[in-house]
Amino acid sequence: MGRKSKQEYLLAIWGRYQRVGRRFKSKILDEFCEVCGYSRKYAIGLLNRKPGQRRHRPGPRRRYDAQVLEPLKFIWRQAEQMCSKRLKAALPVWLPFYEQRQGRLSEAVRTKLLRISPATIDRRLKKTRARYPARGLSGTRCGRQLKYQIPIRTDNRDIDRPGFLEADTVAHCGTSMAGSFIWSLTLTDIFRFIRQV
Repeated sequence: MGRKSKQEYLLAIWGRYQRVGRRFKSKILDEFCEVCGYSRKYAIGLLNRKPGQRRHRPGPRRRYDAQVLEPLKFIWRQAEQMCSKRLKAALPVWLPFYEQRQGRLSEAVRTKLLRISPATIDRRLKKTRARYPARGLSGTRCGRQLKYQIPIRTDNRDIDRPGFLEADTVAHCGTSMAGSFIWSLTLTDIFRFIRQV
């Protein structure tokens, strides 16, 4: 039986199903399931609502529509795709920048943006994150010969004086390593770091 035939059959028995008592409803339901091949629960759902009426999505309605999503996407991309918890904290700072570049937001949209939770930001930006995957830039290469010769300490509790350092290089290049940019060397004294922790 095709989809169109099932719809016609549903229209034919729907009115009768609504008028009869419980015992006859059960017989009509059995017949409907047998003819159309539906499961009983699905058939009950079809017969209890008007034909052609769409089912509502379960759960609460969406509060954050496209008007909220547009500024959220723009700010997320401009803020270098930060995580949702940091983005939530940064939204009040970034909103004036957005309004300066893109135009004034309505008070309702502004309020929604300031009230949105990090979990909701993650859900609403899920498709956008898939389109713009984060690319980590690394200007250093792993030296295979040195990798196994340099001892790496994971426990620093025995350091009792300043002078033991950890070093890391940082490339201040933005989103591209092409052209000129500044490299900085960051040194951390482990003794002072342990004392602060």
